[in-house]
Amino acid sequence: MVETYECIIQPLNWSAGDMTVYQSCKNMPAVLIWYLILQFINMFLGIPANLMVLWLIHKNKKDSSTSDIFILHLAVLDILFCLIPPLELANIIFLTTSSTWYVLRFFYGMKDSSPLFLSCICLDRYVAVVHPITFTTFKDRQHRAFVAIVVWLIILVYAAAKCVGNIAHFEKVFTAMILTAFVFMIFCNIAILWVLRQSGPCRDEMHSVKKRAFKMVLIILVIIVFNYFPPVALFPFRDCFSPDVFQCYIHYFAFGLMDLSSSVQPVLYLSKKKLPWSLSCCPTSPIHIQ
Repeated sequence: MVETYECIIQPLNWSAGDMTVYQSCKNMPAVLIWYLILQFINMFLGIPANLMVLWLIHKNKKDSSTSDIFILHLAVLDILFCLIPPLELANIIFLTTSSTWYVLRFFYGMKDSSPLFLSCICLDRYVAVVHPITFTTFKDRQHRAFVAIVVWLIILVYAAAKCVGNIAHFEKVFTAMILTAFVFMIFCNIAILWVLRQSGPCRDEMHSVKKRAFKMVLIILVIIVFNYFPPVALFPFRDCFSPDVFQCYIHYFAFGLMDLSSSVQPVLYLSKKKLPWSLSCCPTSPIHIQ
């Protein structure tokens, strides 16, 4: 899967006279153009949305969820990834040099690893709902800060290894990581929904921790299905497609949706929050914010 991706981006015998990625897909450029459009949506929507997430977490840190530390780090990672579309456009459409692809592969590696932070969010919500006593024992945020540091180390090591680009069978690492994270997140969310369903028909009586978990589960489920299911579902059937179709269609379709999570994640997070200006600019209700 990733091996094909890297062969498109940087062939082994790359030289200044070789074709660009766009030229190699000139007979079927539709999905490649669609992919680039999604990347620029990430830049123009994802950067301000993730900055707003960071601002809200900082502003409400006294009343924040235990998962917010992972959401914060995920927003930082997505902001970094959302900076690359101009360089990516230049390398796909115009440039044939191999040097700039080292930078892009590093950022691709960071984005490949982003499900690790989503998995941490799922695990935190899972423990809070399914094992509340254990959750109370490990509620100290220092534990989560340590986990976040460990995840960043894994991400940076993976990104650096992908940046090198010549590690044999490295694509299997991504395959194992994305499949494991996907199955783990699905398990956590199904378990959470099952426990919340057993809480009774009256949702108003649900514990505040479970209410937060329920909102987070909805966000994570949308992200998982919309953004991460396509690569999980399509790449195992790579041999069913011709090399050109897989490289120019399937690959960019799946990674385009996966990369779009850099915008979908913060927008869905913000949709669950009460933005101060949206309430103060339209004072049509007598409700006051405490």
